[in-house]
Amino acid sequence: MQPAFPRHCEERSDEAIQRRALSSGLLRFARNDAAKMLLVALVGLLTLSTAARADLKLCNRMSYVIEAAIGIDDKGSTATRGWFKIDPAQCRVVLQGALTADRVMLNARALALYGASPIPQNGTDRLCVAADNFVIAAARQCRSGQTLAAFTEIKPRQNGDGDLVAYLAEDSEYDDEQARLAGIQRLLGIAGYDTTPIDGVDGPKTQAALATFLRKSGLKSDAANAPDFFDTLVKAVESPSATGLTWCNDTKSRVMAAVAEDDGKTITSRGWYRIEAGKCLRPDLSAQPKRVFSFAEAVDDNARPVLIKGKALNWGGATLLCTRDTKFEISEQGDCSARGLNAVGFAPVDLSRGGQTLRFTTP
Repeated sequence: MQPAFPRHCEERSDEAIQRRALSSGLLRFARNDAAKMLLVALVGLLTLSTAARADLKLCNRMSYVIEAAIGIDDKGSTATRGWFKIDPAQCRVVLQGALTADRVMLNARALALYGASPIPQNGTDRLCVAADNFVIAAARQCRSGQTLAAFTEIKPRQNGDGDLVAYLAEDSEYDDEQARLAGIQRLLGIAGYDTTPIDGVDGPKTQAALATFLRKSGLKSDAANAPDFFDTLVKAVESPSATGLTWCNDTKSRVMAAVAEDDGKTITSRGWYRIEAGKCLRPDLSAQPKRVFSFAEAVDDNARPVLIKGKALNWGGATLLCTRDTKFEISEQGDCSARGLNAVGFAPVDLSRGGQTLRFTTP
């Protein structure tokens, strides 16, 4: 389903700038080791400043469902538009027609259910985006509800059909078939099925996990070939788990959450997982952790803690474990502050009797 971009996302007196930015071609569309993730924008065979009648496509060869935003520099103005949801092994047209823009830029992120985005957010251009589907004509001056995000300039390659293509890829260098299978493995793993390793290689373990998921979901054996199968998997991950931990955000704010697992020898804390208002999410857990802990905190659009009567709105407990402000996975829990980390109080989660759903509410 194509997201509907509201026309009222951005109002501006200088309508000529907005029309020029949009006429550049914006459509109405829209855990591997994280250190190995690459955002790949293939070196172009065409110069973007030269008009070319070709569509621009983004192709996802990652094992993650991603959301992308496009930035356009054209005749001194900069516009952004997003979010374009792209499944593994899927290509999506994001610019159409005569490409006259001076520069095209990209921001991409994995869906919140994967935890902190594995895609590096280190582009040199910082442009305005919004939480939901958006169109912003003056994208270098953010307004209320908009935040700055790092965009990377892309110079796509022309394919055999005459279209311009840019790829998002991992160090694993999946082809389309491997990316799709690895994406299925990853989501099945978060849903509680054993599909390790996430490698894009078919085998008995992956087939058994997939068959079990289809049977429990009441789906036909060929449902995995359906175009909307990733939507089915995402819905399964976002529904409460019968065996594992589920977080549900019943507040009006975004919630950032962290989980910790005790395997009997080491306690490993991991975060952050983004849970949008009104959504549920399952953190990925190992098969049989000895103990599980949880911490979560509500944040505003600028990632600052939400305060209620001067106190941060969070949900935790008395077990102090290490975190950091950015994406983290920490196995050594002693002397957090001495190591430049934050000591945060986590609450234990009892999974001995089956699944546990933690609901985050506003007092």
